[in-house]
Amino acid sequence: MRVYVSVDMEGIAGVVHEDQTNPVDPRCAGEYARFRKLMTGEANAAVEGALSAGATHVVVNDSHWDMRNLLAEELHEAAELLSGGPKRLSMMEGIETGFDAALFIGYHARAGTPRAVLDHTIMDAIRDVRLNGRSVGELGLNAALAGAYGVPVALVSGDRATAEEARALLGSGIETVIVKEAVSRHAARSVAPAAARRLVRDGVAAALGRPHHPWVPPSPSTIEVDLTFSYQADYAELVPGSSRLGPLTVAYTHADFCELFRAWRAFYNLARAE
Repeated sequence: MRVYVSVDMEGIAGVVHEDQTNPVDPRCAGEYARFRKLMTGEANAAVEGALSAGATHVVVNDSHWDMRNLLAEELHEAAELLSGGPKRLSMMEGIETGFDAALFIGYHARAGTPRAVLDHTIMDAIRDVRLNGRSVGELGLNAALAGAYGVPVALVSGDRATAEEARALLGSGIETVIVKEAVSRHAARSVAPAAARRLVRDGVAAALGRPHHPWVPPSPSTIEVDLTFSYQADYAELVPGSSRLGPLTVAYTHADFCELFRAWRAFYNLARAE
């Protein structure tokens, strides 16, 4: 059994603020160093759970910020680490090589979700993303890309809002591991890191012990992106084949979801331009 693990940071137990997840601001160095270690711990717990369920190959994709967060020297020796960037498929790089299941560890809720720790979709400039009219975040877009390659998402871990988003989108059969519950965007009640690791390990083992089905988007599919400022939409509109639906909204339609995902990546990277 081949297992793919995409690991983000905002949904890791104990994380409640951007300073704990920021690898570039020197003022955050101390907190970031602590929490990248905890991120690596939950990634290892997922690997252990996969191995106990019979996995023969596990790929761990570092999926946060600049994608150089996981401590390579502390990663489980049975895992292959995919880190750095840019990556053509970003948080799902390598999924196209063929896997039996995907695991989303340390994920967060989509932008605009109430009672969710550090809710966002890629960056603050993005207010909403709709896939075929349905509001989705990183979780939904990544699950759709996995589905386009025939890979089901077996488990999602993060806060309660993220778990609810996963079940609403992917169905009740998805295994969810809740490691914290938001009090506000920057506050939460969290289990201890050691307890989170046990929950992730046991949840992965249970999830991989039963069948799951890919979430396959229809063909063609349409993505609509609402940005914060009109100049960001001006840049995003430069993607060939895109359409401007309003002052802040750009859209793209394609029969191949993999091409649609590439357009999505171009949208948000162009929108970063100043």
